[in-house]
Amino acid sequence: MDITVILCTYNRCQSLSKALESVAASKLPDSIEWEVLIVDNNSKDQTKQVAEGFCRLHPGRFRYWFEAKPGKSNALNTGIGEARGTILAFMDDDVLVAPTWLRNITAPLISGEWAGAGGRICAQEVVAPPPWLALEGPCSLAPMLALFDLGDQAIELKTPPFGTNMAFRKTIFGKLGGFRTDMGPSPGSELRNEDMEFGRRVMAAGERLWYEPSAVVYHAIPENRLTRRYLLRFWYDHGRAMARERGYRPSVYGIPRWCFSIPIMLARPFLINVQVWLKTKDPKTRFFNKGVVWMMMGEMVEMPRVWWTGIKRIVAANLGQAQPSAPNVKGSD
Repeated sequence: MDITVILCTYNRCQSLSKALESVAASKLPDSIEWEVLIVDNNSKDQTKQVAEGFCRLHPGRFRYWFEAKPGKSNALNTGIGEARGTILAFMDDDVLVAPTWLRNITAPLISGEWAGAGGRICAQEVVAPPPWLALEGPCSLAPMLALFDLGDQAIELKTPPFGTNMAFRKTIFGKLGGFRTDMGPSPGSELRNEDMEFGRRVMAAGERLWYEPSAVVYHAIPENRLTRRYLLRFWYDHGRAMARERGYRPSVYGIPRWCFSIPIMLARPFLINVQVWLKTKDPKTRFFNKGVVWMMMGEMVEMPRVWWTGIKRIVAANLGQAQPSAPNVKGSD
């Protein structure tokens, strides 16, 4: 098998049906063998019936797999383990893919020069943002709406691709592990960054990623995501995720490093952003800097938890006990 499309889904049977219809229309050469693996992350709606309907309609092309353990990263790692393809492409249950998407997102990986690739993510409908929300320029919040567009030129990526439009050679997961299960959305938590963290891990290992603008997906943007409440929560959880990604740092004279980093953060960038947020008249700049403040608060709140987890791991190792699983190891918690 050449390509497996992994689509993880949770309680979105209506948008799932549209997503599957779009990928079923993919146009690839007859010489390419490909499949779509639908990983149901313990949905309670009609997801199973929708998925099995596509399996019957396209036998051998679509497969259904049930993952009871909640959390998108758990579903992603299960999909990676069950995939038959040597190249893995990822899409979400709330996107529509162009007919040429799968061919174009995987083409750079066939030669073996590139470890992974990311494509362009556009809104399904024209988005009319509120006056305080920038989708372009230095204060753009488009990435928080899962929009990704680096222009029309294919280039090497210097930033990781987004999870709803990316592909990797399967061997990369065998080398570097899967998606971190302490990140990624799950019931009761919208903590994300599992895709970005993996992309940064790949680049840190010396692997190269490719941006392919002709690989296009169209992402739905619900109205609730165009609210201050949603975006500020996103900023806050992004800060928490960044603290987890950096992980535990050794202590200085027995004092955790976060005890030093919090005052450093407060001393300059935190207070600068607070000042800009409170004093600027431009609503887009004002809200952007408010979001940065929320991100820093999330980061500071998460630091003690990250430190405590690291300390417990070290103590357990010194006592010869089973260590808590490291979060960047495949299948860890």
